This record gives sequence, structure tokens and C-alpha cells, in this order.
Amino acid sequence: MEDVDYSLLDKTTVRIAGAVGESIVDGPGIRYVVFTQGCPFHCKGCHNVQSQSLTGGLDVNLRVLYDEIKSNPLVSGVTFSGGEPFIQPEPLTIFAKILKAEGYSIWAYTGFTYDKLITDQKRLKLLEYVDVLVDGPFVLSLKSLDLDFRGSSNQRLINVKETLAKNSVVLMEGYK
Repeated sequence: MEDVDYSLLDKTTVRIAGAVGESIVDGPGIRYVVFTQGCPFHCKGCHNVQSQSLTGGLDVNLRVLYDEIKSNPLVSGVTFSGGEPFIQPEPLTIFAKILKAEGYSIWAYTGFTYDKLITDQKRLKLLEYVDVLVDGPFVLSLKSLDLDFRGSSNQRLINVKETLAKNSVVLMEGYK
């Protein structure tokens, strides 16, 4: 396992629109959700319109988020949502690395496709700590309430570890 530098929690901030301490709709189990601020996609029908502005939200020290997560023994995973998490890959990579070392599962939602993310080294580094990636923009005409953990049928639930190992997209099993 890589060395984990917990002092980075005190030295690093991320711009967020907000956070939810207990969610059951952003991945399996009880999850802490970080809604990052800023999104270049502006998807029609977005359910987080307030998180789109690059100048909105507030900068929060990772320690604040970490302490909130650790204070709730029911939380088994952390989800990065948005806005668009992958426009802030550096602080989220630091955070994900520490959370993985603590045993939390990491999910991330992105408007980018997996193929686009892996072409950028900073975004790829964040992906290396993500267990499941929900990729692709929300498409209102493909919206479905019958899908697990995603809003439109073009979005995929990707098993990131297996995908990176096989160099080919592997979807999560057991979800519709």
C-alpha cells in the first residue's frame, strides 16, 4: 500500500456545492456524497444546476469533510458527484487515496466518458482510486427512473479496477 500523508487533509481544499452525510441513492450502502462545484457540461435537465457555475460554492478543507465522514460509523462509502469532480482531480485524488486507505469504497459521477478521462494523467490518477465510475453526460431524452444509480441510459456503471487491468471497459454486474 502506498504511504498516506494525512497532513495533506489540512493543506488541501476542494471547491464544493455541498455535501450529504447519508445517501442511499449515490451508490450502494450508506454513502457520504461530496457535490463538487463547477461543471462544463450544463446538461439539459441537470438535477444539480446550482453546482454548474465555476465561481459558485465554497472552498472547503479536506479535513472538514474527512472528519464528517469519520464521525459516522454507518458510512461505508464516499461518492464524488457534481458539478464535475474531474475538473478538480488533484484535491480529490489526495482525498480518495486517504479514504481508500481507511477502507471506504469510492464512486464518482462524471459527464466525461471513461475513454476521455484516461487521456489526461491527472484525471487518470484520480480514477486509480475510484471503484465505480458512472460516466457520460445526463441525457434528458434517455432519462429513466428504472436505472440503478444513474439518470439516463447512456451512462455506464464501470468497474474501474477491472477496466484498468484489462484495458477495456468492464461494466459492474448486478445493476440495471
